[in-house]
Amino acid sequence: MVLETSGGTVREQGTAEQDPHARAWVPGQAGSAVPRRHSVRGQVLAALRHALVGGELTPGEVYSAPGLAERYGVSATPVREAMQQLAGEGAVEVVPNRGFRVAERSSRDLAELAEVRAMLEVPAVVRLARALPPERFEALRPLAEAGVAAAARGDRVGYAEADYSFHDALMSLTGNRRLTEVTGDLLRRAQWPPADGSRRRTAELLADASEHTALLDALVAQEYAVAERIAREHVSVARHPH
Repeated sequence: MVLETSGGTVREQGTAEQDPHARAWVPGQAGSAVPRRHSVRGQVLAALRHALVGGELTPGEVYSAPGLAERYGVSATPVREAMQQLAGEGAVEVVPNRGFRVAERSSRDLAELAEVRAMLEVPAVVRLARALPPERFEALRPLAEAGVAAAARGDRVGYAEADYSFHDALMSLTGNRRLTEVTGDLLRRAQWPPADGSRRRTAELLADASEHTALLDALVAQEYAVAERIAREHVSVARHPH
């Protein structure tokens, strides 16, 4: 598999068309225009996030950039770049001369992530509840509904993206870009699979998704105490052990 540019675009050569996995790294791109070179890294990053959340990459296992590049039908460079970013997010660890090991999250890791998320997100939600009109929150309804739909399908990868989109949009209402970036990073870290490789069941995904809807209902109704309670429970490690 070779990637080369022509007029700023990426063209696939060699085995990509014969390999049934060659296009798996381009989420939602079937039949679309050929991506530009600068988007390859981002698409590989998205594919690796999906593989992590979906359990295709096993905690504790070491994966080489060339091996993943062959799997996704790209060169090793964008894979290394994407994996370096994931290392910065705590999803993988660099193993010199071997590749990247998928991080193994402990119960303590989960508890610490939940604690920090609660410190940042809950006060932000409370401030937003008192500062914004109901229609600003109602505008987030399609994002919450997308999460419910993905959860109902048992689509863990789809739900993880919907979950991220909802929280990103909610925190963006604060107007604080740094807060949005930090809380988004924390959520990504909370989404990586635990060390035992267990994955959330459909019922758990639906329960999580329903809290987005319930939170919006409380915010639209200007029920501040209810909104605070739901926001706190939503990020609780006891509520979402995985």
